[in-house]
Amino acid sequence: MKLTFKIIYFFLVVGLLVYVSLPSPEFPAAPLAATQSHEPADSETPLRRAYFTDLNRDQIMAHYKSQFVGYPTLRLNYPPEEAQTLIRDQTRSSYLEELVHPLRESLYVTGFIPKVRKDAVVIEGREYYQKITVRYVPSKVFVRLIYVLLFSALGYFAIVWSVKLVKGYIDWLRKKLWKK
Repeated sequence: MKLTFKIIYFFLVVGLLVYVSLPSPEFPAAPLAATQSHEPADSETPLRRAYFTDLNRDQIMAHYKSQFVGYPTLRLNYPPEEAQTLIRDQTRSSYLEELVHPLRESLYVTGFIPKVRKDAVVIEGREYYQKITVRYVPSKVFVRLIYVLLFSALGYFAIVWSVKLVKGYIDWLRKKLWKK
């Protein structure tokens, strides 16, 4: 039983190490027929880009999910107010979603869909359905490897200690019950 556990645990850790050591994907391509924003706040970092587009939210998220493939991807939904913290302060947002590769990188996508006419997204004489802002948050391979190695070692010792504790309790319980 001990050997089986060690073998299974070893292969799980090796699999996790391979997963976190694979290279991160590049910044995803722009959606089709989208115009990139060149406003200073939208281009102050290479890890954040904004686009004007006529695609709806589902089409935008499907596009970015198809660009962010190769690993298990979780899709998380946040309140739009969080865009000011996660994307950039003063970001107007109607929705905010995150595509995340667990223990790896994240891609935040926020969209602003104007509700009133005065907020319409008009660029160079053309009106767009929405403005989206995309923020890519990569992580360093070295840091991911350190985390996995540390938590794997801690997890192993926690499991071994827990098994010993339970076995000790069962032995104590047997002795206690057999005394009567």
